[in-house]
Order: sequence, then structure tokens, then C-alpha cells
Amino acid sequence: MKNIVVLTGAGISAESGIKTFRDDNGLWEGHDVMKVASPKGFEENPALVLDFYNKRRKQLLEVEPNAAHYALKDLEKKYNVSIITQNVDDLHERAGSSNVIHLHGELLKVRSSFDKDLVLNWKKDLNLGDFCEFNSQLRPHIVWFGEEVPLLETAALEVQQADILLIIGTSMQVYPAAGLKDFAPSHCQMYFIDPQPAIRESQNLRIIKENASTGVKKLVESLLQN
Repeated sequence: MKNIVVLTGAGISAESGIKTFRDDNGLWEGHDVMKVASPKGFEENPALVLDFYNKRRKQLLEVEPNAAHYALKDLEKKYNVSIITQNVDDLHERAGSSNVIHLHGELLKVRSSFDKDLVLNWKKDLNLGDFCEFNSQLRPHIVWFGEEVPLLETAALEVQQADILLIIGTSMQVYPAAGLKDFAPSHCQMYFIDPQPAIRESQNLRIIKENASTGVKKLVESLLQN
């Protein structure tokens, strides 16, 4: 059974109604990104950071997976599928995908500020005074700017085993995630699905210039027929 590795970014979730956070002016929901997505921002104004993610969490619970998420789940009928996502939502899991690696953390989880390995499922608001068992403030389980990406090595090992690599809804211009495609073996066939691709086709790279919901569905149907 061949291995398919899927790299997904904000573009796949945007079609479910998830805002992509960063506007053209570099702000996230009107906030300086470093104020709401950095350890320093959390230290300086934890209430602002918690409120920011509480709003994102509420929004996530109001949306559903789209056709692209469900199509990727269907690939498991014929292939070993690993999904490596830069997204912090759980839409891949809700669509039924069984092997999902979250590079940047998960919005429906929180963790201890004292012990990063103490992670809890969390669907309600997270407030100041919500402490872990070590009497330390809980924080969003999100990889903030300036923090280590703990699952990057795991993701790279997955890409090294890929026979087919799908890149969906991400520009692959932001590192370190952008470097993952470079770990693909020489025989790996790559597909890049994006309405405004920032890269060119090559011998091993085919570009599908469509939104995720339509492009992924077409590609998956083709791969299941081969």
C-alpha cells in the first residue's frame, strides 16, 4: 500500500468559515500578531491572549468540515495517509482522518504553563485563574512565534516515506513548515492545490489551480481510480 502525505494550511479550513487570522496588513483579527501569539505577549497581557483564543475556539465549534476534509478521509480506503497540518482546528479529525499531525498545536486543547507535556482537552473559555494541578496558569496549546515546533521532526520523517505528497491551501513560503517538502524522496509525485499557486510545475510537481473543496475532490477521485 502506497503512502500519501498531505500538507495542509489555512486555505483548506477557510472554506469551512475559519478565518485565516492574518490580514493583508499583517494583523490577526486587528491585533499585532506578537501581542496574541508569542510568549512575551502572553506574559504582558494574558487576558488579551486568552480572550483572542476563546473567540477562535467558539468560532471553531460553530463550523463543519468541508468537501476537501471528507475527500482526504476517503483516501484511506486505498492508501496509508498521514496529514500534516499547520491548522489548529480539528476539522480533519471530525471528517474522519485517522492520522493527523498538528504542527502548530490544537485550539481545542490547553496546556500547563509549568509543564508543557501536561495537555488537556478544552472546549469552553479559558480564563485567568484556570490552573493546572501544579497551581500554574493554563495556556492555549498553540505553538507561538519564537517557540519550538515539537512535531517538526516527526512530520519530516513522515514526508521521507511519501510516495505521493499533496500540498493544499498553503503557500509553503513560511518556514519551518515550508521546508518539509524538501524531505520528500526523489520518486515522490507531488500535487499542489491552490487557486493562486506561488510555485511552478516541474517533472514531479503538478499544480491544480483550484480551491481546496473542488481540487482535492477531483484529485482524490483520480487517485482512488488508479
